[in-house]
Amino acid sequence: MTPNINPEFIIDLTLYTLLAFSVTTWTLIFFKLWQFFRIRRNNERFESAFWRLPHLKQIKILAPEATEGPQARLAFTGLAWLNEYQQTEEKTIKHCGDAAELLEQTLRVSVQQEQHAMESGLSVLASIGSTAPFVGLFGTVIGIMNAMHKITESGSSSLDVVAGPIGDALVATAIGIAVAVPAVLAYNFFLRSLKVQRMQLENFVIRFLTVALYTKNEQA
Repeated sequence: MTPNINPEFIIDLTLYTLLAFSVTTWTLIFFKLWQFFRIRRNNERFESAFWRLPHLKQIKILAPEATEGPQARLAFTGLAWLNEYQQTEEKTIKHCGDAAELLEQTLRVSVQQEQHAMESGLSVLASIGSTAPFVGLFGTVIGIMNAMHKITESGSSSLDVVAGPIGDALVATAIGIAVAVPAVLAYNFFLRSLKVQRMQLENFVIRFLTVALYTKNEQA
């Protein structure tokens, strides 16, 4: 080992890094579980109230607790665009084109924004899952090099002298794998949940467009 480098410090730094990874992973897991549970509950509550309305504009009379969540925000975004489109006497560039296509484009942008919000934290889980084993392996390599250096200095190569330091060095790899496994499993689980939520938002956009166009034609 280079005299200027303290191997014990590097190993400790590696272990503290893995500890930080673990804390971050479990914090994100609990946060994302709460986030997706809240999104699902809000969407179910909104849908239950929204599709029973006799008219689209009566969405404003819904209870506040029924107007939360991604689907509610999509509905309000669509309604706001419709009101703006109908009240604008002189159509600007923003309103040039088919009304249905423009409304759909507005809702698609909102869906992308909702998806981006739901994706927050997933890249961190993916990064931890892919890098934690290598961080642990780095600590193991440094530990083995340090152990070999000490064994060389002691001049003894007996099993008792060799097994202890090398066994201690392998702990870093084990910790790295232990940190990576829940991060990878959580990432895959939340990625699937994200796809389900995206599909539900896409379906809601299609149904909302049908209602909005029917309302527009009825008023015309």
